[in-house]
Amino acid sequence: QVELVESGGGLVQPGGSLRLSCAASGSILRIETMAWYRQAPGKQREVVAIMLDGGTSNYKDSVKGRFTISRDNAKNTVYLQMNNLKPEDTAVYYCNADGTVVAGLPGKYRYWGQGTQVTVSS
Repeated sequence: QVELVESGGGLVQPGGSLRLSCAASGSILRIETMAWYRQAPGKQREVVAIMLDGGTSNYKDSVKGRFTISRDNAKNTVYLQMNNLKPEDTAVYYCNADGTVVAGLPGKYRYWGQGTQVTVSS
């Protein structure tokens, strides 16, 4: 019943910028946490940035000062503005919605987007 669709990935030169978007659709009543994760080839998936529905955010140390997470609760959308990109930021970026309350369903659920490729290379 809930789908997360990401957009905004691509190829960018070192020092460049990209903005990722993720829209959640379905019978959503509330999403407690929206986050961005990434997974580089041969590595485990790691959290990049998290934002609670109240606005509190947290970042992986290596992206602090370069990446900014934001969300529009009315649209169930989360964004990731990535500036001063580095080759080590190259990965598939995944959107995550955790603590999701869905109309007609008990409990809370976790959903993932399909992923969007970000490649930083000259």
